[in-house]
Amino acid sequence: MSDPVVVDAKGYRCPVPSLKLMKAMAGAVPGSRFVLLATDPMARIDVPFLMSQKNGRMIGVEETEGLLRFTVETGGSRDVPTD
Repeated sequence: MSDPVVVDAKGYRCPVPSLKLMKAMAGAVPGSRFVLLATDPMARIDVPFLMSQKNGRMIGVEETEGLLRFTVETGGSRDVPTD
């Protein structure tokens, strides 16, 4: 497995960390891993919500001296055929 893509959103306030993560995940194949670095405490709410909306999953979250480190994995598409 390759190293995760690191998305640095330190110093940004909601919703920018989630938007940066979403932009980085655009076009990624299912199972791709990303690490989001954020300092906004709201990211603890926003990132899990984003991953549930994008059919991804939270691998883990760590906090050290105010720095949040989210590890996430992209999921498959939620698009359902309309036929």
